[in-house]
Amino acid sequence: MSAISHHPASDQPRLGTVRSLWRLRLYVGRSTPAFAFSALAALIGQLVALTIPQVLESMVDGPLAGGDPSAVVPFALLVFGLGTVEALMYGLRRWLVVGPGTRVEARMRNALYAKLQDLPVSFHDRWPSGQLLSRAVSDLGLIRRWLSFGLVLTVVNLITIIVGVGILISMNWMLGLVFLVCSLPLWVVGYLFEGRYSEMSRRSQDQAGDLATAVEESVHGIRVLKAFGRGKHALSTFRAQAESLRSTEIAKAKLDANIWVWLILVPAVALSICLGLGIWLAANGVITVGTLVAFFATATVLAWPIESIGFLLAFSLDARTATDRFFEVLDSENEIVDPEAPRVLGEPHGALSFTGVHFRYQDSPDRFDDLLDGVDLDIAPGETMALVGLTGCGKTTLTALTTRLYDVTAGSVTLDGVDVRAFSREELRRHIAMAFEDATLFSASVRENVLLGRPELDGDAAEEVLHEALRIAQAGFVHDLPDGIDTKVGEEGMSLSGGQRQRLALARAVAAKPAVLVLDDPLSALDVATEARVEAELRNVLASTTALIVAHRPSTVMLADRVALLEAGRITAVGTHSELLRESEHYRFVISSLEDEAEARPVQAGAAARPAPADTDGPGPDHHELRAPQTTRGAAS
Repeated sequence: MSAISHHPASDQPRLGTVRSLWRLRLYVGRSTPAFAFSALAALIGQLVALTIPQVLESMVDGPLAGGDPSAVVPFALLVFGLGTVEALMYGLRRWLVVGPGTRVEARMRNALYAKLQDLPVSFHDRWPSGQLLSRAVSDLGLIRRWLSFGLVLTVVNLITIIVGVGILISMNWMLGLVFLVCSLPLWVVGYLFEGRYSEMSRRSQDQAGDLATAVEESVHGIRVLKAFGRGKHALSTFRAQAESLRSTEIAKAKLDANIWVWLILVPAVALSICLGLGIWLAANGVITVGTLVAFFATATVLAWPIESIGFLLAFSLDARTATDRFFEVLDSENEIVDPEAPRVLGEPHGALSFTGVHFRYQDSPDRFDDLLDGVDLDIAPGETMALVGLTGCGKTTLTALTTRLYDVTAGSVTLDGVDVRAFSREELRRHIAMAFEDATLFSASVRENVLLGRPELDGDAAEEVLHEALRIAQAGFVHDLPDGIDTKVGEEGMSLSGGQRQRLALARAVAAKPAVLVLDDPLSALDVATEARVEAELRNVLASTTALIVAHRPSTVMLADRVALLEAGRITAVGTHSELLRESEHYRFVISSLEDEAEARPVQAGAAARPAPADTDGPGPDHHELRAPQTTRGAAS
């Protein structure tokens, strides 16, 4: 649970701030008029505010200079009216962007989720889940706030400053020029600020993603941490990451504070110089008192737009970083895509073949690092093939190639003689279903989990398939749950035992009614009695279904018509269990290892000699199961 020091996309070249933020136009789309009208309303409000000093100038040089107090009333009413218009414009600005801003955020979040669903498993192997979560939540929220507030005010305030400085120069070129020259250091400071703050902002958001990953891992692994008494260790690791993020945020705050010093000090210096010069000019009759009052009233109106430059610049840089992080995922290349003209299988027979299959993970570019090095294997329609081999030889990887969770590096996998890459992924996965050793369930009802692969079913047909699948998987315990098959199993099904999760995952694969069933040691967490009943039911299912089963138990091997031995990345022997025992020394060694492991399980589980019926299992740890589920890294076993 150490901190992540390198992020998958951290080496990608970064665009400039404007070019990066310009990419958001793809998602703003139809909301553009709303943002434009919001900016227009804010601009009208600012221009109205700049008009008030002109009214004051006329009032000071007119009624007040002439000694007619009663003539001030119309000017006061005019100022009140202009102030009311300004307030209404600001209210209109906020009202116009609330809905469109949330719609843009929703479109971006939907696009991100769709991309994550489309990207291959190899992408998710490389990316920490916390980094993806922070992009989907905090980064998109930041972008929404910037579009609704930061972008609008940046445009409006820059226009206000330009118009305001023009008004100051028109009042008196000397005062206006002094004010402008004194403000130039702000642009230099802002330019230097952008580079340093942009780097710090990226570091902060990446560290926040790492922190989210740490929290997620701790929550999902809470049982392990408690079982090994490592809660304090996890806390110390989390504190170190949190302290790193805090240090980065403090560094950001210091940069922000430094620019605020300049933003407040420079205008104050400019105004003080202009005040002295203005008094001298008024004393010498160059300008009127009303002009001097209007000049400083206008400068006061410009105070907020000038001071907001630092805040808005920091806001824009944070939004630019969030945008970069969002598009890093959207720009990720998907190597596993559907063909332009996908093939369609009407009634698949289920013939599955591996021909010269090579595979290596992306972090192993050397051709000699192939995990699979020329696998040849043919499985006839309706045949059950067991795949055995030592741990780490690539059995799970080979099964993952059937549904294109990964694509072969070389060679081909065919279904009924057609390369699986010729099908759309949806079509392929309709005909080949998988059940994994590490069973994952979704935070939904038992019914929804089991029928995940049959969305087209409803009514009596769905109920028939559901109950048949539960019966085959010996998952009758679901009827004893609080709401039966409508009980929500909780996040990742952790409210159930390991054996219960595996049975529901097996029921899900069976309910899909595939032409080919791929099972990656799906019975590893079951007790002996339950395993025997499941195997008895599976024999009936496998009689008419092509099956490829990764076997980690001798009893699982007995389900198969033939057995394939995977050794050093190749299939070195294929035959019946008896034939391989007689002919292959390595097979005898592998089976002996499996038998030793099976004999050790009762001891590891407390030598439970009287396993109770599995249907009596309740939520929580399954005390009747003699072996805990193994946890492996993806497809490496």
